[in-house]
Amino acid sequence: MDPFEVRMQFLSLIRKLNASQQSIQKVVGFALKFFSQCGEDLWDCIVEECQKGSINNRINILYFLDSLCEASLLAKSHPSSLGQGVQPDSSFYVDYVGRDLSRIVEFVVPEGRIGLPNLMSTKQILEDWRSKRVLDPQKVDDALAALDTRNIEALPRDEIFKRIEADRERHKRLRERRWVQPVTHAPTHAAPLASFIPLTDDTDGTEELTIDIEFENEWEATSDWNEDDDEAVAEENDLCYPRSTARGDAPMDIS
Repeated sequence: MDPFEVRMQFLSLIRKLNASQQSIQKVVGFALKFFSQCGEDLWDCIVEECQKGSINNRINILYFLDSLCEASLLAKSHPSSLGQGVQPDSSFYVDYVGRDLSRIVEFVVPEGRIGLPNLMSTKQILEDWRSKRVLDPQKVDDALAALDTRNIEALPRDEIFKRIEADRERHKRLRERRWVQPVTHAPTHAAPLASFIPLTDDTDGTEELTIDIEFENEWEATSDWNEDDDEAVAEENDLCYPRSTARGDAPMDIS
């Protein structure tokens, strides 16, 4: 297939893109298959359709980019699977997404009322990319800051309910992948115990360990110990030792 045929077939696929994973994965597979041959040209098609497509098609493209970035990072660890012509250090389409992130966000969430349906979904994807270090966190922060300055009017009630139905499949996918962290280290042997893994800091960039990313996410999301935690522990204690409480024995000290 020559580059012109690849471009026309890709445009046909991306214009038929919808919220289903079957549709998204079909376009992802095609984009990766022809990356070495005409990856830059296919990326131009993505940006072009993101600019001129309908508002619903634009958010479909953003969710497609989410899956494309995930597949690109997986392909990076097995570059030979996509044939020759791919640089060993290539991140495939992730490099393009990072380079043109501000333009993509501007197209997906345009100024004014028309951009409102895509606002929250776009923020969710960006925050997901930031927490999993898919892209440079600073670039993602800049994109989120630009969205926070938008002055967008409210939508009519019937349009809101229509969009809720369209987002249901997309949000399901995000929930499934919320705790899937990218593995930047690829050891050839069994993973060591966490206590023997060397600590990293913010200057390590892409070399930051997956366990550090997960710990940071957990640490930021965990609240201080409070009465709710005391009640939860007491309930667990009653479930584990029901006979003791039934006989009137003193409850186990959990302090």
